Amino acid sequence: MKAPGPVAAAVRRAPRAFAVLALGAVLLTGCGATGTPVDPAPVSAAERPLPVGVQENPTTASTSAAPVPECNPTQSLRPGPLPPAGQMPAGSTMANIQARGKLIAGVDQNTYLFGFRNPSTNRLEGFDIDRVHDVAEAIFGPSPNIDEKIQYKVISSAERVNALKNGEVDIVARTFTANCQRWADINFSAIYYVAGQKLLVPTSSTVESLDQLAGKKVCAARGSTSIGRIVAKKAVPVATDTWSDCLVMLQQNQVEGVSTDDTILAGMVKQDPNTKIVGPPLSDEPYGIGIPKQNEDMVRFVNGVLEKSIGDGSWAQSAQTWVGGAQPPVRQYR
Repeated sequence: MKAPGPVAAAVRRAPRAFAVLALGAVLLTGCGATGTPVDPAPVSAAERPLPVGVQENPTTASTSAAPVPECNPTQSLRPGPLPPAGQMPAGSTMANIQARGKLIAGVDQNTYLFGFRNPSTNRLEGFDIDRVHDVAEAIFGPSPNIDEKIQYKVISSAERVNALKNGEVDIVARTFTANCQRWADINFSAIYYVAGQKLLVPTSSTVESLDQLAGKKVCAARGSTSIGRIVAKKAVPVATDTWSDCLVMLQQNQVEGVSTDDTILAGMVKQDPNTKIVGPPLSDEPYGIGIPKQNEDMVRFVNGVLEKSIGDGSWAQSAQTWVGGAQPPVRQYR
């Protein structure tokens, strides 16, 4: 076969040469060009992200559930004598917990002062956590490492009742307001603290009560009693999974305020001094320890533990540490 001539050889080499030249031109353009990016997104136009699970105008318990009989939600079962620690009565709920070796407690880890994770120690702390410690020590005996006898299950406000109904936990200590709606599904201990729903706003705000926020967005945790009162004041409820998310939304100007128990709001103020609590209390929020409906022996036992902690001063010491001192509420029994 005859060898190709110079012209034919040059034609065959041309595509590669052109490709090399084109690539060089691109590289030179990239190095020396001063053009602007295509379709730049101005930073001022970017919206701050919402926390996961945020919902406006959530369905409230009052609109989604059948009416329940009236009750006195602050009345619990009368306590009996406390058995010695480590010697729970045979066949009792407490004996089953003792045999298991762990008290399973539903708690929060995001509510500063009541149930939160200390970033320095990674341990759960707070006024509610102290109540869990009291119950565990009454079952297993006092211990400097009582957390080893507790299996904490972190749950949201909306998960509290179902966690008890489904037998996932032995108790729930999580700023848990006792009301007739919940009494229909679970039991409560005697009341160990009484809070009141108020409003949190930025320190620069001129708002003094929830009445001034009709038509405005106000945050509360999903499943809390606070949602219904926000609706009643004609504000727009915004539900989140945690109270921490509400604080973030307030800081990002995505809501006008946060409305819930003053105890929870006090923790937010300590976390962010650019916020303040305003307005009169909208309600009384009596906190009880949630217990499964069928475990009445556990209700009486926990009430005995509460009476003991109030009598020996450990309740007062805990209150001084976390809520600046308070008087224990009068226990009511039926």
